[in-house]
Amino acid sequence: MSNTDSGHFYDFISKSVLFEDNHIIVINKQPGQIVQGDKTGDKPLSELVKLYIAKKYNKPGEVFLGVAHRLDRPVSGAVIFARTSKALTRLNLMLKNHEIRKTYWAVTVHKPPKEADTLIHELVRNAKQNKSYAVKEATPDSQRAELQYEFIAHTERYFLLEIELKTGRHHQIRSQLAAIGCPIKGDLKYGAPRSNPDGSIHLHARKVEFIHPVSKQPLVIIAPPPSDAIWEAIMRNF
Repeated sequence: MSNTDSGHFYDFISKSVLFEDNHIIVINKQPGQIVQGDKTGDKPLSELVKLYIAKKYNKPGEVFLGVAHRLDRPVSGAVIFARTSKALTRLNLMLKNHEIRKTYWAVTVHKPPKEADTLIHELVRNAKQNKSYAVKEATPDSQRAELQYEFIAHTERYFLLEIELKTGRHHQIRSQLAAIGCPIKGDLKYGAPRSNPDGSIHLHARKVEFIHPVSKQPLVIIAPPPSDAIWEAIMRNF
């Protein structure tokens, strides 16, 4: 990689850092970025963060970076990475025990039927379609999914929901909101009338709250939404 490329990645990531210390780093992922490598061969966010750490701290050799959790490619917002194996082990346990509180913002194309509600479904994943279907009754292949939402703002055409995940399932928010007739803007796969030009969807990991895995200090980390006309209109009405 050339020095020019390295400098570009460094500047890009440095502007996306929401929190950083010796053990963890939290990045505001942009829509379209992949968190880890996949079959596309595109450079993942995890590799860009490694380059950032190597340059900032002048680290020779391989930089350790553990992926604690992921966001779908078209989704934006806060992603937690571990900079030490100790932090990664503890973060993984915290996620398993639901000790990391995750709050999302979703812009939907329809107003939800209630101002606030708890949604409980059984989700059935179709790996070939890379899609999850929300059903009412449990089946041998289904997983229970629960979230809480609150309608908090709107524009003339769109509606902003704040969502707290109680379980972490494949495409959970996307499929559960679609099941109540509120597909996310741009989410063609789950019933939105049209896609966004850049392939994104208007789902954003707005906030993560947890106890630091090493220092034990309480953290509340908020990620600003991406800069586009819809998010900016929503923020003016918020």
